[in-house]
This record gives sequence, structure tokens and C-alpha cells, in this order.
Amino acid sequence: MDLFFYYIKIQKKRETMDIKAYMTQDHLDCDETFAQMENVASKEGLPATKEIFDKFADEMEHHFQMEERVLFPMFEQKTGMTQGPTEMMRQEHTQMRALIKQLSSAQSEANLDKFFGLTETFMILVQQHNMKEEQMLYTMIQQHMQADNDTILEMMQSMITQ
Repeated sequence: MDLFFYYIKIQKKRETMDIKAYMTQDHLDCDETFAQMENVASKEGLPATKEIFDKFADEMEHHFQMEERVLFPMFEQKTGMTQGPTEMMRQEHTQMRALIKQLSSAQSEANLDKFFGLTETFMILVQQHNMKEEQMLYTMIQQHMQADNDTILEMMQSMITQ
């Protein structure tokens, strides 16, 4: 299938989602790219991972920014909760960004042992992080922000990553 039409199909499917389903699907998409990156690294070596690594890093940054620039501020404004779960998620984003930088360094150096050690650490952190978001935070957000669902999704879909 042509990538353009696949993208349109995915976007149309996502347009009918609620916030929780949309963000959970984005987690799955990032996880899929991560798995592809590990697969390429193990079969072809780190030099071959440059393109897929960049895609993974971009997807993760886009996800973080959807939350940090749109979802979390709107939730905080609506509920007044500014030092609760959203702050913890931001701290974990900082940790994951640091690991992605270290992964980039290991990828550039073609240091396979360092790379796979970091991917293991990253996977543990991201799985725990995603579970907290999907089971607790996104549920809270969906409950409080249901009336703004379509606006929030539109804002996140049209967002340009900085």
C-alpha cells in the first residue's frame, strides 16, 4: 500500500479515537519503531540503524511534546493539578530524553554492547512510564477532558515538534 494512503487511513482511524486510545496507539507506534531499530541493529549492525534511529527519536520527541505542550497543560488548567502525575511524567520524559541521547552516542560510535545495554534500560523505563500513563493518567485526562476531546486531538495532530 502506498505510504501516503496508509498515513491517511491511520489518521482517519485516529480521528475517531478518544484521547486515551489515541495516546495509547502512539505508544504502540513508538514501541514498534523501537523494536524495528533493535532488529536492524542486531541483524545489520549499528551503522545501518541511522535512519530508523532518527525516526524513533523523532517519534518519541513528538509524543513527549504532544503531552507537554498540549495534553498536560490543558489537564492541569482544567483540574488545578500541577504537581501531581503530570509533573512525574515530565521528569520521566527528561530521563528518557537523556537515554535517547546516550543511545545516539552509542549508535554514532557503533558501540553495540553499549547500545543494547541502553536499549534494555530504556525499554524498562518506557514500559513502566507507559503503564502509568495508560492505566492512570490518560483515564483521568479522558474523564476531565471528554468535552474537549476533538479539539485536543486536532491540536496534537497538527503540532509541529520543536
